[in-house]
Amino acid sequence: MHLYLVQHADALTDDIDPARPLSERGRADIERVATLLNGRLAGLSQILHSGKTRARQTAEILARTTGAGVAIEQAHGLNPLDEPEPFTRRIDKSDESLMLVGHLPFMARLASLLLTRDPTAEIVVFQPGTVLCLEGEGGTWRVAWMLRPELLAPDAKQKR
Repeated sequence: MHLYLVQHADALTDDIDPARPLSERGRADIERVATLLNGRLAGLSQILHSGKTRARQTAEILARTTGAGVAIEQAHGLNPLDEPEPFTRRIDKSDESLMLVGHLPFMARLASLLLTRDPTAEIVVFQPGTVLCLEGEGGTWRVAWMLRPELLAPDAKQKR
């Protein structure tokens, strides 16, 4: 099984738009990531997002690359300050590949919990638009790959 953990792409700040939709840069970043992942997310059956505008928009852009039959749903438990432990039970019940689109610090804590059993271990450094692919079986997880938008920037010298 593959588990894709995604931090939503770059969003507008609260003072510009309280709904915090994706910024122009965020859309461009996640479109580049989605283009690279086109056809490479074998077996993905479902994309869950937090329901916040920026996560939903990120999920929708990624879903366009996965082909027919991928359901997109809002899920409880993916908000920034949610505890990761309860969500691991949902992951453990699934035997199909799953993508979660959410926020920090939740995504980093979930990755740490799955990889080390310690949600406070700082194992993965997410940036907006990052996709982390974990492979797992029987409750044991390992990193398969990680993709950050800066690796696909039109100008390789672009800094975050």
